[in-house]
Amino acid sequence: MIPTVLRGLAAAVLAVLPLAAFPAAAHAAEVLPLSEAVTRLPAGTESREGYSRDSFRHWNTGLDPADGCTTRAEVLLDEAIEPPVVGAGCRLTGGRWFSYYDAVWVTSASGLDIDHMVPLAEAWDSGASAWSAQRREAYANDQGVPQSLVAVTARSNRSKADQDPAQWLPPAADAHCRYAAEWTGTKLRWALTADTAELTTLTELAAACPDQAVSYEPAP
Repeated sequence: MIPTVLRGLAAAVLAVLPLAAFPAAAHAAEVLPLSEAVTRLPAGTESREGYSRDSFRHWNTGLDPADGCTTRAEVLLDEAIEPPVVGAGCRLTGGRWFSYYDAVWVTSASGLDIDHMVPLAEAWDSGASAWSAQRREAYANDQGVPQSLVAVTARSNRSKADQDPAQWLPPAADAHCRYAAEWTGTKLRWALTADTAELTTLTELAAACPDQAVSYEPAP
């Protein structure tokens, strides 16, 4: 499992470092300005026909089936700024997390949701409806990059629901650039399309975030 603090800080570092801080040759992931990344999103018309949350199996046994923790618990452990105590059945006690959507510190795992950066319903609308059940499960439990699954307050996650950036942005205004980058990177990683309103909003956000970088690599 990724060391406790590293995963929680990795996305934050990406959000604040300027593009020049990423030497392209040193990273397997491609790094490019948000404005360019948005132009690489394939345009598409969304359809929710046939969608069921049950089409995306989660949470599964995570990266380490032997640890007794689900993907949800593994993400909580990896994103904890102060690690919780892991008890029987992977019960988490104590710990401290930072929910970047609303700039709130959380001291109980029960107060957190694990948000799919691009919600399952939005993924279905944008291309996942054509995937196999195995690929949808991989998407729903993706720990390959830190931005795919994010520990945030239950309130902010449920406010977001299945909305895209044209409909919802984090309540913390300082999080908008990072959020736009992580949304765009997730869609590029999984080759998901974006509709017209979504592309317009992301383009506007990119213009307001000229130094924001996007890092992504295609999902296996």
